[in-house]
Amino acid sequence: MAVSDAARDVEIWHNPRCSKSRAALSLLRDRGLDPQVRLYLSDPPDAEALRSMLAALDLPAATLLRPEGKALKDQPEDDVIAAMLADPALIERPVVRRGARAVIGRPTEAVSALLDAP
Repeated sequence: MAVSDAARDVEIWHNPRCSKSRAALSLLRDRGLDPQVRLYLSDPPDAEALRSMLAALDLPAATLLRPEGKALKDQPEDDVIAAMLADPALIERPVVRRGARAVIGRPTEAVSALLDAP
């Protein structure tokens, strides 16, 4: 796969104020990738994009909640998703997708594992 093809295949939901998010983006760029960067706080995902990312993560929605949203962890999946759509600051960051798979980039080594996987 050419670098340009790989770059189109990688997306990061990024918050530039977050050190872990900056580290993940730096790792991607250090690997020669120019990922699609979604500044998810100013360009929040819609329901389809959020559900697609959750499917790529293969995790329940509550796993994607930041600590301030943990009170929602026992709520039904649709309620958790609705809360994240209403307040994207509840979404953990960074989230990195490569093709059909994704990881929460905490720790940053999770991003490396995603990139190194076949």
